[in-house]
Amino acid sequence: MPMFFASDVELRRQQRYTDMMKMVDTPVLDQLLDPVGELLTPEVARKLANLKFGSKSLARIKSLARKCNEGKLSAQERREYESYVNTMDVIAILQAKARSIMRRHSGKL
Repeated sequence: MPMFFASDVELRRQQRYTDMMKMVDTPVLDQLLDPVGELLTPEVARKLANLKFGSKSLARIKSLARKCNEGKLSAQERREYESYVNTMDVIAILQAKARSIMRRHSGKL
């Protein structure tokens, strides 16, 4: 079994994270979701802005993130983790749009 210094492990972990994050082009996604943001009513925007993941999903994401950082994801787990990350990006963009609508309509969050 090869030995790695802590810095080698950290560099590999950072590279895996960087590679995964390159899969989503956030500015393009943001632009494509603009029409969805325009459909949000203030009430729906408030509900979307306050949306939270369930505890079961959060536990699974945390477990996959830990395994990813350790370089121990199976191919299936990597696909699952990438799905979570991509979905969270979409939700985060929609939540930002929702908060913007809320500010426009009420002047506060």
